[in-house]
Order: sequence, then structure tokens, then C-alpha cells
Amino acid sequence: MASTTSITIGEHRIGPDHEPYIIAEMSGNHDGSLDKALAIVRMAAEAGAHAVKLQTYKPETITLESDAPDFRLSEGHELWGGRTLWDLYTEAHTPWEWHAPLFEEAAKVGITIFSSPFDPTAVDLLEELGAPAYKIASSEIVDLPLVRLAASKGKPIIISTGMASVSEIHAAVEAARSTGNEQIVVLACTANYPADPSESNLRGIPVMRDAFGTLIGYSDHTIGIGAPIASVALGAVLVEKHVTLQREGGGVDSSFSSEPDELAALVSQTKVAWQCLGEPRIGARQQEQEGLRFRRSLYVVADVRAGDPVTADNVRSIRPANGLAPDEFSRVEGRRFTRDVARGTALSWDLI
Repeated sequence: MASTTSITIGEHRIGPDHEPYIIAEMSGNHDGSLDKALAIVRMAAEAGAHAVKLQTYKPETITLESDAPDFRLSEGHELWGGRTLWDLYTEAHTPWEWHAPLFEEAAKVGITIFSSPFDPTAVDLLEELGAPAYKIASSEIVDLPLVRLAASKGKPIIISTGMASVSEIHAAVEAARSTGNEQIVVLACTANYPADPSESNLRGIPVMRDAFGTLIGYSDHTIGIGAPIASVALGAVLVEKHVTLQREGGGVDSSFSSEPDELAALVSQTKVAWQCLGEPRIGARQQEQEGLRFRRSLYVVADVRAGDPVTADNVRSIRPANGLAPDEFSRVEGRRFTRDVARGTALSWDLI
């Protein structure tokens, strides 16, 4: 299956030949404050992220106001145990009237902004605002009508795959492709909050790339930046990371989100990881040519006269690399010099 080599979001190309595209996920870490949401946009730009991402829903478009067991998180959930979905999403949602000022702030500070729509009315709002891409959240991957609607806008579509089976991912990718849209990024993801690094299964990244013929990224819910850096080494071209101004009291997702200095480190270190990938070749690099001059070789290390035998006292393996290979000593030992040779002369066959 042919794969897309790159896509464009805003001013940035995304693909194996470009530095990793870093998305700062705001989620509910605005903590109900527009001022804090605007500050997160500015922080993401200052940290060097390429994009900041919102989540666009209302409590009534994502769930029902109900205390029934179906609508309540398990008591044992590490972060939100026992809460109703309505209560959680009421706290975490980004009010629709905030979207325009957030888009304006992003334009002002020079960072791309887009969102995850959770229903058709969210897509309509984001279209009005000129969102340059769409992200499908892990839980929405099975909502194929939503996938098709977002993909039909002809913009890059990023599909997160937490909890999804191979067949479910395939169905979502084909739903997007059915609209004629090939600008697809599939995100490896573990939908656990926070996720233990051991749950990341990053070796699946090249498998996903080959299976679905798309660009592959990584949506990270671990604490720290080790997993995202490793994901780039395995082929992720995009990394999404939840961010907060500070974890202490920083919002509903803050406990597993990156603070400003961590986001900056994520941007710089994933770029380093990508630069380290280089090319699939083995051998001396152009930058190593000077080093090649100073490999070891056989040199005359004491003044000798014609007729003297080659011994370990007058010929040794030293740096630099102009003489015979060190392994040739067993062949030259005991032979006699054909002329006087000064100390510091590279040993060559014509001298013995």
C-alpha cells in the first residue's frame, strides 16, 4: 500500500524528512479560565510547539446528564473515579465563545491552532474559524460518520487510536479515504491517563505505518518526554502532548501534562532524535574524514639502518594512519630494512 510521504498543516510540512511536528494539547487544562487558556496558547508558542490543539464539544453534545452507572466512571479510576461524564465534561469543555479569541491569539503569537470536533456542530464551528486540520479523538474513532465529515473538508485529519483494534483503525482510515482525502496521520496511543511507559508499545509504530499506508504519529499520555523521543526514533512524524501552565492546580488533565520547560525540552529533544536518524547506511561520514587520518598504522618508531630487522622495538602500531595496517606486523616482523629509515616514518612495503 502506497503511503503519503508528507502533509502540510499551516506553514509546516509533516513527514519523515521533516522535524517532528509537536502539538500542545490544551484539553481542559484552562481550568475554566479564558485568561489561562490564552496563556497556554502563548506558552506553547514560546516553548516552540508547532500547534496548540483544543477540544470542541459541549456537555450535551458528548454525553447525557445522568447519574446512571453507564454514565459514571469506575470508582477505581486514578484521576476521575466515580465522577459522572456530565460533571467531567462540564468542567473540562472549552466554551464555544472562547474559540474565536483563542484562534486570534494563536495568529498573533504565530502558532497554528486546530481542534478535535466531537459532533457535526463542532465541525461547523471550526470551519467558520478556518481550522487548518482536524483531530479525531480515540473514543471517536468508531464514529465513522464524524470521521467522514471531518475528512470531507479536505484538510489533514489526525486519527488517534487508543483502545482501537486493527479493524477499527482500518475502518476509520478507509472512511477518511472514501472522501478523497489522503492527508491522514494515524496516532499510536494508549488511552490511559496517565499511561505507564511500559504500556506504550512503540514497536507498533512501523507496523502501523506498513499496515495502513499513512504517516504515523504518537499521542502521549505518559509523564515525561522519554516515550515521545523514543517514538520519533521508531518513525513517529508527529507528537501530541497534553500541556499545562503548572501541574499543581493546573486543570483536569494537569497531572500527566507537561509544564512549559518540559514542553520546550520535548520540542528540542525530539528534533535531536529525528536528526540522529540520518540515513540507512553504514560507513564513514564526510564529517569523519579528519578522524580517518588518525587511525592506527605501523610506523618506524626508532632510527634504523639498512639491513636491520623489523622488531617490536623499532616498528609499532601508533596513530596516524599512513602506514601499513597493524595486522601486517606478523608479516613484516623479521624482515630487513632496505635502507636507512628515520624515526616517525610510515612503514611501507618498499622499506623492507
